[in-house]
Amino acid sequence: MFEKATSLFERLDAAGRFVENLLLVGLLGGMMLLSVAQIVAREVFETGFFWSGELIKIMVLWLAMVGAVAACREDRHIRIDAISHLLSERAIAAVRLLVDTFAAGVCAVIAWHAWRYVQLEIEWEETVLIDTPAWIIHLIMPVAFALLSYRFLVGVGKGAVTLAQGEETEAGE
Repeated sequence: MFEKATSLFERLDAAGRFVENLLLVGLLGGMMLLSVAQIVAREVFETGFFWSGELIKIMVLWLAMVGAVAACREDRHIRIDAISHLLSERAIAAVRLLVDTFAAGVCAVIAWHAWRYVQLEIEWEETVLIDTPAWIIHLIMPVAFALLSYRFLVGVGKGAVTLAQGEETEAGE
């Protein structure tokens, strides 16, 4: 039974990784192509795309948010590590659980407030890129921060189990 659940979670994780990587490559490639096309249009044809600057800003926002989720997935996000060389491995693991729990809470609060902002944009009917509703573009913020909070919580759960298993192993010895 656990094998089926594990297999399901592994497939969902693989699908999530695929979508994240596809978005990262697509956004970065699209930004590069659009920037080059804008330069060529300005220099060769003495014209340009008036909407390209705004679209590139939006792509940077999306790239940053998807990149943050991917970095958290790989546990490669920024950590301020000032005291780990003073602590034992077990203490480092416990501190990491505490810090990641705090990070999950902060990300959840940011996701909530970003969602409230998106709701205001829906009410105000703001638009970007000529006529696109701004809330569609900015929906990445609450979604990404909710995913970050989820990833941190999953990491805390895994870390707590690992820490508890370490205690059992030490007690059994």
